[in-house]
Formats: sequence, C-alpha cells, structure tokens
Amino acid sequence: MSNTTFFGFALADSMFQGDLTISRRVVTAEWVKDHAKEFVPCLNPSHAATIAAAKSRYGIEVEIPDAPPRVQLGVGDAVVVMGVRGLPRLTDRHEYTEEEIASATFTFSVYEVVESGKEV
Repeated sequence: MSNTTFFGFALADSMFQGDLTISRRVVTAEWVKDHAKEFVPCLNPSHAATIAAAKSRYGIEVEIPDAPPRVQLGVGDAVVVMGVRGLPRLTDRHEYTEEEIASATFTFSVYEVVESGKEV
C-alpha cells in the first residue's frame, strides 16, 4: 500500500506539496474495515456521529483523535476518503437514526501519491 495512510472525509489542496501525481481508486467498505487499524485518522470530534454511522452500517472502527493531525502527503502516502450522502445535519441531536443510516450512501476512495516532480 503506502508509507502512511490517513482516513478522513475530504481532500484539501494543502495536503499535497509541490508537483505530484495522484492515483485514485474506489474500494469497498469491507476493504476499509479490514485495513482501518492501519489508518491515521484525520478527523475531529464533530465527526463522531458520522463515524458511528459507518460503524453501525459496516463495522468500520476508526478512532477520533482529540485534535486531527496535519496531513502532508508525499510519494507513497495515501488518504482514504469516506464520502457520505443523505445524512442530515445534526443540529438538535448527536446521533443518526437507524433509518437515516440505512438510507445514506457511503463511498470509499483511496488517493495515493504515486510520483513527485512531474509536470502535467
């Protein structure tokens, strides 16, 4: 796989330094579940309900650190992005219902830095 694999909900341009070539591949929830202990989570406590939803639906267990790490990706590093659609914003409660979790769509992609210094 890679040197360091992070886990989060989005990519940010600031994660990538310099000219890099990045590959993306879609993976299954089962793959994420099987590799979750290898990931460095880049989450924050406000993500607790969404992580709980992934655990409820797929058995994916990812720790939420007190403060997310600063992510700097180099060649061989990767980030697993969990995309979720269909979960409402939690404004008056702290967890999702089983019905909300069942109706949501979860996607998982791995973005890996495969090369450095190549102009596109």
